[in-house]
Amino acid sequence: MGKTGCLSCDCPTREISPISLRDEEEDERWQPLMDRSCTDVIALVIFILFWVGMFFIAAYSIAGGNAYRLAYGTDSYGNVCGMKNEKNANINLKSAGLDMTGRPYVFFMDLFNPADALEICVSKCPDQDLNSIQEVQDFAKNSSSSLCEYDVKQENILTAGQSHLGPCPSTPVKASTSFLNRCVPKDAPDFLVKFMAILNSYDIFYKVLSDVFQARAEIAGMCVLAVVVALLMVALIRFVAGFVMWIFMGIVAVASIVGTALLWWTYATKNQEYYAVPENERLDENGKDVTAFLVYSIIATIATVVLLIVLFVMRKRVKLVVALFHEAGKVFMHTPLLVLQPLWTFIALALFFIYWTAVLVFLATAGEPTVDTSTGWVTYRDPEPVRYMWWYHVVGLIWTSEFFLACQQMVIAGAVTQVYFTRDKKQVSSPILKATGRLISYHLGSVAVGSFIIVLVKIPRLILTYIQAKLKDKENSCVQFTLKCCMCCLWCLENCLKYLNYNAYTVIAIEGTSFCTAARRAFLALVSNALRVVAINSVGDFVLFLGKLGVVAIVGAISLIIFRAPSEVERTDARLHYYAVPILVICVFAFFIAHCFLSVYEMVVDTLLLCFCEDCRINDGSPGREYYMDKSLLEFVENSSEALKNLDKKKKKETANANANEHVELKETMNSSSKADYV
Repeated sequence: MGKTGCLSCDCPTREISPISLRDEEEDERWQPLMDRSCTDVIALVIFILFWVGMFFIAAYSIAGGNAYRLAYGTDSYGNVCGMKNEKNANINLKSAGLDMTGRPYVFFMDLFNPADALEICVSKCPDQDLNSIQEVQDFAKNSSSSLCEYDVKQENILTAGQSHLGPCPSTPVKASTSFLNRCVPKDAPDFLVKFMAILNSYDIFYKVLSDVFQARAEIAGMCVLAVVVALLMVALIRFVAGFVMWIFMGIVAVASIVGTALLWWTYATKNQEYYAVPENERLDENGKDVTAFLVYSIIATIATVVLLIVLFVMRKRVKLVVALFHEAGKVFMHTPLLVLQPLWTFIALALFFIYWTAVLVFLATAGEPTVDTSTGWVTYRDPEPVRYMWWYHVVGLIWTSEFFLACQQMVIAGAVTQVYFTRDKKQVSSPILKATGRLISYHLGSVAVGSFIIVLVKIPRLILTYIQAKLKDKENSCVQFTLKCCMCCLWCLENCLKYLNYNAYTVIAIEGTSFCTAARRAFLALVSNALRVVAINSVGDFVLFLGKLGVVAIVGAISLIIFRAPSEVERTDARLHYYAVPILVICVFAFFIAHCFLSVYEMVVDTLLLCFCEDCRINDGSPGREYYMDKSLLEFVENSSEALKNLDKKKKKETANANANEHVELKETMNSSSKADYV
């Protein structure tokens, strides 16, 4: 055989390939999806041990924490408001361990400085201003809610004394409202209260919430419609991808040429006007203007020429992208449930986040109660290990979330590779289940490695974000600029690693190698097919983005018909204050729904590209080394005609063998029947 490879692509040819993913002897016996073994076992063991630590933190937090303390609040003596408390042996205070069942609210002796004030549990927050101690006593008699310490009787309130340290509050006591079981003054200079006051005064927030609540049925229905439209878009996008891509490239080329022509026309006009004026009347500003337009025109011309050359070179790559979009549509025909993978991932992440949040609440209340000698009040101090548990718990959130996302990517890659590398597509059965089985049986360790690499980049970025927030009010612009540059670099690195990880998972799905080996091979494959990758990540992503906008436009238009107001006097739906609010909510949900489904389509296209490059590199179309790719992709291979002949010969041979086997079986059956009749 002569040298073989891919036309108009960067896929290296067999003889001159500078990059080899395996030795020639390995190529001879290469069988994708076969010869599996457990990969990155050590990483899987580390991940399991890490989760043993997560469970230990959960057990420690639940055993030592009290979530009710955070939810209902405590007084200065360690009593949880609204609950019956037990006496703690370490707290020798007479007001500790009391029954607070009828006192669900925390009241601060100084509502405007709660950090330094005595806290007690009360049955009712003061709903009016109390300007004197007499009014405090009257409020206690009328509402049965004393604002003084527990051992102060109602008749002794006038003589008990007033201070932010107790036993009774200093007057005036401002009217307050309950927020998270805490008495918060209505006119407190607190951001939250100010925000609530603004919302109450203008009543916009409640109107918006009311509109969303009133239109909840329509919003739910439109979300279901968005799912249906997104599924239709996934099914139809392969038919319109080619048209959209060529239109997009044509618009870019025409716009570049027209823009350059306009710049030259502007330069010529200004140059003519400049020299039409006598030399002694010419202004320097006009001369500089002419020179600037000349420079702009030259730069635009160079950019346009480069762009046209790139478009000319990329035209065959774009044809490949169109073909891959068609193949992706065929993959979804064989595995229609593939579009539902984000749903299972969302459910898994939601359950994990609920667990993580619950443990976080208990961990936040896992401090040991101690008596502060300076105030005589109970404070909770975190033991030294708890401080490290916080970081451990945060790392667990990031690592596990990335692990679930990586599992989704691995399943999608495994299902797509099975469809691609099955010669007879009629024999494809349960690719998602088989991909999930291979993931669980062999490659959980590789997924753990890939997700941990993302953690190593995310944590420094989060730390820099925290530092930037702390230095937000500082005037050191140099530090701010440096932090932003570092965060930007880490963000770019994170996205590059995510893209490389997914391609590494594809190589693992094909060959069953370890993560590091797969990542190296994926990186070399991406570098050697850089123009293809650029075509898919530019033109292909633009088409998918248009698909998302199409879903939003369709669902938004239908929502507009439902909620529209035909006139200023009479609205179609009188329940709503602002009918644009539910439409906006529906459009946002529709975009995210479309993004979930079309992101799967994007993953399928990326997987098919790597499968195609691997197939193109390993096989040459000769007998015994036929391509796995579909006929629509063979036109991008140099020896496509010869490969098609060999493929047809193999199919005819397989058909002849199958017919021969059927003939032999039929003959044996007839002979057996004849013998039975004779007997």
